[in-house]
Amino acid sequence: MLIYKIFRRPEWDAFRAAGETSGAPVDLADGFIHFSTAAQVVETAARHFATESDLVLVAFEAEALGPALRWEPSRGGALFPHLYRPLRLSEVVWDRSLPLGATGHIFPEALV
Repeated sequence: MLIYKIFRRPEWDAFRAAGETSGAPVDLADGFIHFSTAAQVVETAARHFATESDLVLVAFEAEALGPALRWEPSRGGALFPHLYRPLRLSEVVWDRSLPLGATGHIFPEALV
């Protein structure tokens, strides 16, 4: 199952340069890297990145992240994937720009 992380462009560039990341400031503050499922990621973008346009949507294979990936209740009690270790660039399945359109972010067609 693919899970998704939304990066701001500077965060994505730093991740690519370093080869790993402990996440965005919110991830560092919470002690884990936040992900969303395909069913959750559109709301995540609207809720946490509503006015941001230079974003990157990155897909990861949940099973490949190992036991440090935990499914925990969050928004509305839904289970969200949280990673309790640094994320490695080698774990990226694909990445796509996530532009902001007139009615919200424009996701890859396969996701919506």
